[in-house]
Amino acid sequence: MPFLQSPPGLGNQYEEDFALRSYLSRALPAGVMAEVEPSLRFMGERAGGELHRLQLADRLNEPVLTQWDAWGNRADRVEPTALWKRAERLAAEQGVVATAYERRHGVHSRVHQFALAYLFAPSTDMYSCPLAMTDGAARALIAAGNRKLIDRAVPRLTSRDPRRFWTSGQWMTEAAGGSDVGLAETTARQEGGRWRLYGRKWFTSAIGSQMALTLGRPEGNPAGGRGLALFYLETRDAQGTPNRILVHRLKDKLGTRKVPTAELTLEGTAAELVAGTGDGVRNIAPMLNITRAWNIVTACALMRRGLALARDYARRRFAFGAPLAEKPLHLDTLAGLQAEFLGALHLAFFVAELLGRSESGVASEEQEHLLRLVTPVAKLLTGRQAVAVLAEVIESFGGAGYVEDTGLPVLFRDAQVLPIWEGTTNVLALDALRALEAGGGMAALKREAGYLLQGLREPDLVRLSARVENTLEQAEAWLAAAEKAGTASLEAGARRFAMTLGRALSAALLARHAQWSLEHERDRRALAAAKRYAANGVRLLADVDAADSRLLGRDSLD
Repeated sequence: MPFLQSPPGLGNQYEEDFALRSYLSRALPAGVMAEVEPSLRFMGERAGGELHRLQLADRLNEPVLTQWDAWGNRADRVEPTALWKRAERLAAEQGVVATAYERRHGVHSRVHQFALAYLFAPSTDMYSCPLAMTDGAARALIAAGNRKLIDRAVPRLTSRDPRRFWTSGQWMTEAAGGSDVGLAETTARQEGGRWRLYGRKWFTSAIGSQMALTLGRPEGNPAGGRGLALFYLETRDAQGTPNRILVHRLKDKLGTRKVPTAELTLEGTAAELVAGTGDGVRNIAPMLNITRAWNIVTACALMRRGLALARDYARRRFAFGAPLAEKPLHLDTLAGLQAEFLGALHLAFFVAELLGRSESGVASEEQEHLLRLVTPVAKLLTGRQAVAVLAEVIESFGGAGYVEDTGLPVLFRDAQVLPIWEGTTNVLALDALRALEAGGGMAALKREAGYLLQGLREPDLVRLSARVENTLEQAEAWLAAAEKAGTASLEAGARRFAMTLGRALSAALLARHAQWSLEHERDRRALAAAKRYAANGVRLLADVDAADSRLLGRDSLD
């Protein structure tokens, strides 16, 4: 008898996702749910059908850079893959960006939008990347209040017409700067009555976008972040000629290989100030908040895709006398991964809810503090969860998970970027500390956790509630002690502290939903998830001496 393994399959990714449907049923008013569900069902069908099939067929294709035309003229055109072309049209038509700005459902519009993005992202080879930057650019332009640029760009960035739809780049990373954007070396000069940019950008994703927001230092400005200004530029003129932008090469990356990421030089690129000649880092912050939210949702989406394939495969794969789906150890492994995914899912949509309230002008001051704190915490936690979960997913397929033409390894490779994009784990941990220094964040988090936990009646959830509240008390005590001990101790433990906050909040969100699901759906799966998530660990704080960290971290470098 020949050895045969059946490949895993996907159905409608909305209808098969009980966790998303359960969350939406609780979070959205019935009337809103009835209105948004057809769009989610449509996107789920595309994600599990047409787009997934095209994704597998398009596996070996990558974007192509053409630097010169046949007559020796600089062209610098990037041809995306077939899937990206289809994804662009579908994203525009289905309002994957536009939904957030049309606000047909008020504070719930962000939840609707991110549910669309969550279904869309795993089947489109990271086309979520340009959409995230597009969403962020629209938000940054609106926040800056530059009416000329708002009128010029925002209607295109939020259009449902594929012929009019624009995407945006976010050009911040330079070889000298990286996460420390204050080291950026791009200069801005006024020539002939307009601003022109000169410098090299080291990592510019989705280079095919029609516009970009970037940082540059006007001549005469001081060094550091305050001396940078935020600029708007269009990549080509009306005739399609590059705006004095030279694309040197596309990056040869571990993952996200379908995303055309370029090294480029600005050689007098025409640009416009977005909001004054300084404070560019502050002015681009609204864009970063949005792109981080997209990163969180994309992490959840990739985890969900891996688990959907793994569960379907477990029903098909027959080994040692039975399907894997009947093997207790295999089921236990998948259960642990599912709990991590569900914790991330509820945390992601908690951020979406806060963002929707903030943009609708109904968020309280405390909710604004909470959004400022939870966004970096959720981003750093879910990015790391995605890598860990998808590593286990690959292993759950055995050797097939290691073979490229199964389409499985790309999930793991692409996930590796999620802890890096929009701020690494350490950068975001320090950002969370800054959010707390700004005031109100820790108190807001504790009060929110108390609100989430107040209605629990199931005994297991009541015990979990006490554990969450105790963890947050311990985290607050650790913070006070670390601040007293000095900067070295505070920074050395910042990662463990931030992840503890994230896991405690995730556990509280899971518990709240589990109680609701028991009462309204008579379903114990959410309860099982809350218990398993807590068993995986909530408190990650440790009494680590900063001097020991320096000693072990340096090892033989000195």
